[in-house]
Amino acid sequence: MGVSEEPKSLLADVDGAMCPARLVLEHVTSRWGVLILIALRERSYRFSELRRRVGGVSEKMLTQTLQTLERDGFVHRDAKPVIPPRVDYSLTVMGEEAARQVAELARWTDQRVAEVEEARARYDEARRERATDPSQ
Repeated sequence: MGVSEEPKSLLADVDGAMCPARLVLEHVTSRWGVLILIALRERSYRFSELRRRVGGVSEKMLTQTLQTLERDGFVHRDAKPVIPPRVDYSLTVMGEEAARQVAELARWTDQRVAEVEEARARYDEARRERATDPSQ
């Protein structure tokens, strides 16, 4: 019993419905999670500033996503006891690490947009051809 075992990697079971890593992955890579993490890499933001920075996010979704990321330990919420109330959001150390990873994925995606659009066009054309081909 004196020998400690390395913790089993959760990635081996990330496709399992009950895998804890799966839920964290869903939070970090959600539509708004990615954009919020990337924005907070720049600096801390107040709620309304962050909502403007992450265009298209509703107040409700921004609130929910920030709460989820805060609960998971990626975002720090700093509520200052002033009038009017001031709340700033920033990344934790772990949040900065996660934000670097998703920012890299976003950069890769940006570099591949043209290829994705070409693949979509080929796919759509092939589907149209199959739909109009009476022999299919």
